[in-house]
Amino acid sequence: MRILIKDGHVADPLTGRDGCFDVLIEDGRIQKVEKGLSDKAERVIDAAGCYVLPGFIDLHVHLRDPGLEYKETLKTGGEAAARGGVTTVCAMPNTKPVIDTGDKVEEVHRRARKECPVNVIQIGAVTKGQLGEELADIEGMAAAGCLAVSEDGKSVMNASLYRKGMKLAKENAISVFAHCEDITMVEGGVMNADENAARLGLKGITNSVEDVIAARDILLAKETGVRLHLCHCSTKDSVKMVAAAKEEGLPVTGEVCPHHFILTSDDITEDDGNYKMNPPLRSREDVKALREGLKNGIMDVISTDHAPHAPEEKNKSMTQAAFGIVGLETSAALTYTYLVKPGILSVMDMAEKMSYNPSKILGLSEKGSVSEGMIADVVIFNPGRTYRIDKNTFASKGKNTPFDGFKVSGEVVCTLAGGEIIYEALQ
Repeated sequence: MRILIKDGHVADPLTGRDGCFDVLIEDGRIQKVEKGLSDKAERVIDAAGCYVLPGFIDLHVHLRDPGLEYKETLKTGGEAAARGGVTTVCAMPNTKPVIDTGDKVEEVHRRARKECPVNVIQIGAVTKGQLGEELADIEGMAAAGCLAVSEDGKSVMNASLYRKGMKLAKENAISVFAHCEDITMVEGGVMNADENAARLGLKGITNSVEDVIAARDILLAKETGVRLHLCHCSTKDSVKMVAAAKEEGLPVTGEVCPHHFILTSDDITEDDGNYKMNPPLRSREDVKALREGLKNGIMDVISTDHAPHAPEEKNKSMTQAAFGIVGLETSAALTYTYLVKPGILSVMDMAEKMSYNPSKILGLSEKGSVSEGMIADVVIFNPGRTYRIDKNTFASKGKNTPFDGFKVSGEVVCTLAGGEIIYEALQ
């Protein structure tokens, strides 16, 4: 289908194009980005008053499939992504079974092409079964199209083994996505270690739990030369360490999730499992540092760490609840509301951190841009729409979010993947 998007405000980090243009899409690619196009098309989309952005690329998503389909499936996770303007997701490997071989990567990719409306890039585990004892088939997974390995959900505590995994990743030209958590220091903690944890009588998790492993992983990346991406950074010192790594010219990037740049432990007024996430909600000082890191370009990416759970796993005390928050359907609105509207980021910055930078990290040279010749992964975002987040409307099976009821501005009204409309909001 030939599609013409008319009168939208294009914000494209690759070309720097920032203004009102028409976008012509045909044969799955962007053919023209010009003013006043009059080309005939089977579908004309009026994007006046809306931003036209490159489809978002989420580097950090738990699709729970295979093996945990009661939480999420390739289909429901893909539908949630489409509603959030996300056209490519990186699926974490902590499924059942763990994705630790090339055959398993290929199987997810095969199924995703049939079942999922968005593009799925399966991330592979660093160790077999994520047990931290023996390296996974990193070479085989890379050959199967796995663009990164990660032990997400935990860290590889054996530094020697992890270094060997990093060397293999470097040799196979893929990245390492690091979940930074020294499990020996958690000691049963469920939220940030501060006066709020004390008030609620809950065990706390200190910043050093994250910072110690972030420092280790950066040093190992320096030694091995592997591209290192720090997932869900939550502390002020993580920002400092990413900044220092960049100053040294190391291939290190960092991501921040909306819940970490919006909420603090002060928002946890009662023992509610929906506020339990890993890493936990931190202090106001940490949130300020994360926002500054995003603003000044130290922190490269906004991802979600979308982690759906069944209601019975979250609607309980934080001591018993599972860690995790869903985010695919709320990340664009939350980013616009809490970063763009206050002037911390521009819409161009938003497109850069949610699409262009992730595409560069993954080496996806034909994505992350609304420009001629690119794959037509496009999101139309209406900044004028104001509403309250309603978890009951989510396409995701997971409803576990503390943002339910939050008033936000900005709505994804249309998502295209490969030139096909995969989501369109009711007008």
